[in-house]
Amino acid sequence: MGGRVGLKGTDGLEILKKAKRLGAKPVAHERAKKALKELECLKDRIEIITCSNKMGEEVARQCGFSLRVMKTGKAPLTTASDTQKAAKEMLSLKVDLLFFAGGDGTARDIYDAIGDSLVVLGIPSGVKIHSAVYACNPVAAGELAALYFQGKATEVGEAEVMDIDEEKFRRQILSAKLYGYLRIPFRKRYLQRVKTGSSANEKYSQEAIAFEITENLSDEFRYIIGPGTTTRAIMEKLELDNSLLGIDLFYKKRLIGKDLNERKLLEKIKGKKTILIIAPIGGQGYILGRGNQQLSPEVIRCVGKDNIFIVATKQKINSLYGQPLLVDTGDEETDKELSGYYRIITGYRESIIYKVSYSPE
Repeated sequence: MGGRVGLKGTDGLEILKKAKRLGAKPVAHERAKKALKELECLKDRIEIITCSNKMGEEVARQCGFSLRVMKTGKAPLTTASDTQKAAKEMLSLKVDLLFFAGGDGTARDIYDAIGDSLVVLGIPSGVKIHSAVYACNPVAAGELAALYFQGKATEVGEAEVMDIDEEKFRRQILSAKLYGYLRIPFRKRYLQRVKTGSSANEKYSQEAIAFEITENLSDEFRYIIGPGTTTRAIMEKLELDNSLLGIDLFYKKRLIGKDLNERKLLEKIKGKKTILIIAPIGGQGYILGRGNQQLSPEVIRCVGKDNIFIVATKQKINSLYGQPLLVDTGDEETDKELSGYYRIITGYRESIIYKVSYSPE
């Protein structure tokens, strides 16, 4: 829930309350619904065992599935312990696939509860999502689950469960840790890869990109700067304070917003000419929808597709092995509109043309 309001996750009751006060809305139900829609062809062949109320029952009933509902989830407010209890109960029932919606915290809760005792698959619905147990997007999750049930995706592999310290993350310190491995149906084109960080030898390339961007700035535009070390180099070149893991905004080379959430961004850019500068996540290739949900479909519409600048070192592009850059904004029409070929700035007066897609290839 914490993405658009700039909270970088909602693990824990206090931060969840803060997210709600800021107007955050849950996204897991809609994303789970998109995944379940891909299983409609199997309605007569599968039974869904799920938790009560908002922990699965509501969305599964909306999709018209045959259900067996567990008692877990009856309380108005559920916590990580409910997720763990549900996972243990599903293990005792020997379900064929534990299909869950959430982020890294949810994956970690399931790992803590059952280890690698069940085959699982994640529907990406969190803010960070560093773990490799998730499909690329909800539709891909549903498609892969359907293939698994039909016996068309029989290979099962281990995938990393990663999580970060959210308190440090909010202080602009990225501290990621490998907690273990979960077993998932393995079909590469449907799955999200684990996030990788920038290496020290990329610093020169990042500085070259910063020279290219700053040399071509225009006072006509406001500039939104997305998270990451590549974009940080631009702010450092301009000698502007930056949030590294948040969303910043400058105008005429002056900082006019730091670590902005969706609402504050919209207030500052509506009716203004704006350029968005973003960098892909290393290893995964996402430019939108992972760790920068403040850049919502509404913000993107204000900016316009033609005013999105993508920056990436050659090392980061090479790490994708020809796979496209990805978008997963939560809005299918926006994702489709953003798909296409973009000029990627890779250095000083250096660029390549590269594909952006809403679905893996």
